[in-house]
Amino acid sequence: MNSEINSCQMQVSNQRESDPASDEEKQYEKQPAEYQDTFGDEEYAEVKYKVLSWQCGFCEHPGFCCLFRTNLAVMVAETVSLGILSLPAVVAVLGLVPAVILLLGIGLLATYTGYVIGQFRWRFPHIQSMADAGEVLLGKVGREFMGTGQLLLLLFIMASHILTFTVAMNSITNHGTCSIVFGVISMAVSCILSLPRTMTNVSYLSVASFISIFSAVMITMVGVGVKKPWQGEIHATVDTSLYKAFLAVCNIVFSFSGNVAFFGFISELKDPKEYPKALALLQGTDTILYIVVAVVIYVYAGDEVTSPALGSASPVVRKVAYGIALPTIIIGGVVVGHVACKYVYVRLLRNTEHMHSKNFIATGSWIGLTVASWVIAWVIAEAIPVFNNLLSLIASLFASWFTFGFPAMFWLYLNKGRYFSTAMKTTLTILNVIIIGIAACICGLGLYVSGKALHDDPSSASFSCANNA
Repeated sequence: MNSEINSCQMQVSNQRESDPASDEEKQYEKQPAEYQDTFGDEEYAEVKYKVLSWQCGFCEHPGFCCLFRTNLAVMVAETVSLGILSLPAVVAVLGLVPAVILLLGIGLLATYTGYVIGQFRWRFPHIQSMADAGEVLLGKVGREFMGTGQLLLLLFIMASHILTFTVAMNSITNHGTCSIVFGVISMAVSCILSLPRTMTNVSYLSVASFISIFSAVMITMVGVGVKKPWQGEIHATVDTSLYKAFLAVCNIVFSFSGNVAFFGFISELKDPKEYPKALALLQGTDTILYIVVAVVIYVYAGDEVTSPALGSASPVVRKVAYGIALPTIIIGGVVVGHVACKYVYVRLLRNTEHMHSKNFIATGSWIGLTVASWVIAWVIAEAIPVFNNLLSLIASLFASWFTFGFPAMFWLYLNKGRYFSTAMKTTLTILNVIIIGIAACICGLGLYVSGKALHDDPSSASFSCANNA
C-alpha cells in the first residue's frame, strides 16, 4: 500500500515538473505575504479600500443607495464620458457601415482584452496598476516603462476633460471670459472632488456622471431630430483619405480606453472574482450606447455634425445639453485622476503603516499628489487645445497599447509553453498576436495622423484665450 502511495506521489511530482506554469506558480508562492493582495488585511484598518461590489448584495440594507457604491458605476463613469461625444463625427468621416462595424469590432476586442486583464490580476493578486503588471512581464524595466505610460495616459485623459469643460463653458456663456480662466476653474473643481482617498467615495459621484452624459446625448438626439439640420444624403460608405479615416479610428479607440484603469478598480473590489460581471455589463452598455448615439445624431446632423457632438444641436439646446453634461465632464475626469493619484500613492506608501492611516504623511501625500496631477493636466490641456486632435494623440500613443497590446502580452505570458497545446489555445495565440499587431498599427499610423492634424490645424494655438466652442 505504501509503495502505491509513493508511486502516486512520484507521478504527481513528475507531472508538476513537466508543467511549464508550475515554476512560475512556485516562484509566485514564495513572494512575501504582503504581496498576495494589494491592500492586505483591512479588518482593523483605519482606511479601508476593498469595499466595492459590482452589485448591491454587499449592503447591510440593500436599496437604491447600493448603486452608488458599485465597481460598475465607477467603470461606467470612467469609460462612458468624453469618447461618446466624438463618435457622430466619426460616422460622418467613415460612413454608416464601416463606422458601425468598427465600433462593434473594437468594442468586442476591448471586452476580450478587459477580461484578460482580470485573468492576469487573478493570477497575480498583488497587481494594482499597469506598472505592477509590467514588473511581472519585464522586471524593473517593465515596471518603470508601463507605469510611466499609464500615468501619462491618465494625465492626458484628465487634460481632455479640462479642455471639454472650456468648450462647454464657452458654449454656455457665449465666450463669457478667457478660455484659460475656464480651464483653471475646471482644474480647481476637479482637484477638490479628487480629495477623497478611497474609490467608494468617488463611486458616489459616478452614477451622477452616467446620468449626466446619458441625459445630455438624449437631449442632443431629440434636438437634432427636431431641427434636422441636414437635408442631404446619408452615406453608407464615404470616399475619404487615410489621414481622415485613421483620425476617426483613433477617436473610436479612445472611446474604449478605460482598460488602463481596470487593475485599480479590481484591487478595490471586495471579491475580485465579480469583475467579469461588471465588465460584461459595462461593455455591453457602452457599445450599444455608442452605436445608437453615433448613428442617430449623424442621420439627422449629417456631414455638418460637430465634435463634440453636443454642438450639433440648435444654440439653445446646445447650451442645455452642455449644462447637463457638466457633471460627467468633471466627474469622469475625477475618476481618472483618482486612478492616477492612487498609482503613485500606492507606489510610495505600499507596505507602510501610512497606507491605511489618516495621519499627516498619508493625508498630505494624497493632497499633494492630487494638486500636482491636476496642475499637470491643465498644462497639457492648454498646450493642445483642440478636442479631436487631443483624443487622437491619446489613443494612438497610449490607448492602443493599454487597451489592446499589453493585455495580449499578458495572455501570452500566462500561457507560455502552451501556445499550441490545444486547438483553442492555438486560436487564442493567433488572436493575441494579431491584437498586438493591431496595437502597433494604431500607434504608428495614429501618431502620424494626429501629429499632422496638430501641425495643420490653425486653431491649435497654445495657452490662448480664444473661443474654442
